[in-house]
Amino acid sequence: MTDLVDLDKGEYTAVVDSIEDGFATVFFERDGEEVGNAILEADRLPEDGNHADAILTVTVVDGDLDTAQYEPERTTKRSEAAQNRFDQLSKRPPSEDES
Repeated sequence: MTDLVDLDKGEYTAVVDSIEDGFATVFFERDGEEVGNAILEADRLPEDGNHADAILTVTVVDGDLDTAQYEPERTTKRSEAAQNRFDQLSKRPPSEDES
């Protein structure tokens, strides 16, 4: 739907945020920094990476998605890291009464 004209030609990490009504909201990162986002037809994504939180390696050419490859190991690692951060944040330090 939305093209990627704002992104330079090259390779990016893409993170699928959500998929609704046949459209995927995807965030694009390069060198660990978010550089843009787009709404794409979900069928343009690899079938195994067609879910929320999927990590893809994509190539953008002429402002359009040229290739997309699902990265299952990176998806799992990122999910585990996010869960670990959440777990750490949910552990509150003991109050003075509890110590």
